Amino acid sequence: MALARDELQKLEAELISMIDAAADIQALDAVRVSALGKKGTISALLKSLGAMSAQDRQDYGPLYNGLKEAMSARISGRRDVLEAAAMNAALVREHIDVTLPLASEPLLDGRIHPISQTLDTLISIFADMGFDLAEGPDIETEHYNFTALNIPETHPARQMHDTFYLKAEDEKNASEQYLLRTHTSPVQIRTMEQGAPPFRFVAPGRTYRCDSDQTHTPMFHQIEGLVIDEGTHLGHLKWTLRTFLEAFFGVRDLRLRFRASYFPFTEPSMEIDVPYHHDGTRLVVGSGDKWLELGGCGMVHPRVLAHAGVDGARYQGFAFGMGIDRLAMLKYGMPDLRAFFDSDLRWLKHYGFVPLDMVSVASRLSPARAAPNIKSA
Repeated sequence: MALARDELQKLEAELISMIDAAADIQALDAVRVSALGKKGTISALLKSLGAMSAQDRQDYGPLYNGLKEAMSARISGRRDVLEAAAMNAALVREHIDVTLPLASEPLLDGRIHPISQTLDTLISIFADMGFDLAEGPDIETEHYNFTALNIPETHPARQMHDTFYLKAEDEKNASEQYLLRTHTSPVQIRTMEQGAPPFRFVAPGRTYRCDSDQTHTPMFHQIEGLVIDEGTHLGHLKWTLRTFLEAFFGVRDLRLRFRASYFPFTEPSMEIDVPYHHDGTRLVVGSGDKWLELGGCGMVHPRVLAHAGVDGARYQGFAFGMGIDRLAMLKYGMPDLRAFFDSDLRWLKHYGFVPLDMVSVASRLSPARAAPNIKSA
């Protein structure tokens, strides 16, 4: 049954009112379905054309199709308005102030421990200078920790109050006493036993001693360096230490002072001093009229070479060692070594490094001098 023209106009007005009143896309879709869906009012009118006479189809067909096209255009226009309004509302609601700090996330919250950062820096610097990396076990024998390093049985370092000795499961059949290594020097012996000269490597790692105060802990970190070759002399040692310390502390033309000392595994033996001054409460290494001891060094004792199976008549070399924890304290201004092992997140947040703060050797190495030829006289 066909609708009269006034009824058709009334239906059109009702649909326009419903379309304009739609507050969001969901409400507009409901109007579209009620009018243009399979069971919608306009769709029902179009279906009724099939039952009309040819004359009625000719009269009502254009009216019904015109209503369909008008309502489709009206709905499309209203959809554009609603989508623009929704976008503007979202822009206001989801506004981000780019000047604010970044939101907290694991990549920003995590920190690399200063010891790990310092260790990576040391390895990078020495690798750039042509040194290999060597490692050894934390649990050592008296032979590698003391005897092979020319440390006599009466030396105080062998006593129980200095060294952590381990109890063997079967003490009666134990061939040798085990202990937690007191320095990384045993790595020198083990590495030389496994190869042949020349040697040029550093050996960083954990070490253990019965000591605990503001600058000492029962477990700490050391790095040892060893160069063995024909014609190696103290000049090479001085260049190596000076170049390393200039790169690590970021200074040029660093003055070094070598003081005579005694170590069983080197002869002659020396302690390394660097100048420093105070900037407020901070100790600054590299300049000043005061001297600070950093570590020990010297020419490798012939008995140490003999224990490692190296011909001391043909080869000679130098060794040096210093504490990684102490280097980190001096470089980053940390006053108490014990805080390194307290697992305090507040301390780590302050002194730690973000994961993407990668070690860059190029920015630290001094270009003042080229590496000497170790074999030169």
